[in-house]
Amino acid sequence: MSQRTFGRIEVLLLAPLLALILAIAPSAALAQVHAHPDAEGTPVVRSLESLRDLDDQSWQVVAYREGPPGGPLRLRIVGYPGKVRLDHPTALEVRSGRLRWDLEDVTLASAALARDNRSAAAEFDLAPLLADLERNRPLRLRLPRVFSELAVPPYVVAEWRSLPDAPAP
Repeated sequence: MSQRTFGRIEVLLLAPLLALILAIAPSAALAQVHAHPDAEGTPVVRSLESLRDLDDQSWQVVAYREGPPGGPLRLRIVGYPGKVRLDHPTALEVRSGRLRWDLEDVTLASAALARDNRSAAAEFDLAPLLADLERNRPLRLRLPRVFSELAVPPYVVAEWRSLPDAPAP
């Protein structure tokens, strides 16, 4: 048997194995948790996703932790500037089945967001939600007078749940 034939047989045998691995662990391939220092050198660990609400509007959803494990956990929701104006304070309603959380609006505690006159971003304290979640359940977000439902899939919830203990850069 020639080397070329042997190489083709290896590929034919390994391809199904690779497909099986990817099918079993799809969330690992989708993980979007990144660690980097911010402009001042503070370590930041974040999950960044673009999600669409029921009106097909796109929203950037950023869950992040500043500093070492145990640091503050925030959820930032950003709309397209000029298309949306977010008033503060407005609590973010989060639902999963019969469970409900109202996350505190902490936007004005961020100097950068407080002085941004576009008002297209809001930031919320994510810690109470993460403290209660025991599984990677799908979530539904509602921001009154802004969007009625923004679905968060389980793989994103898994990313969020990994933030409190993720290593800092």
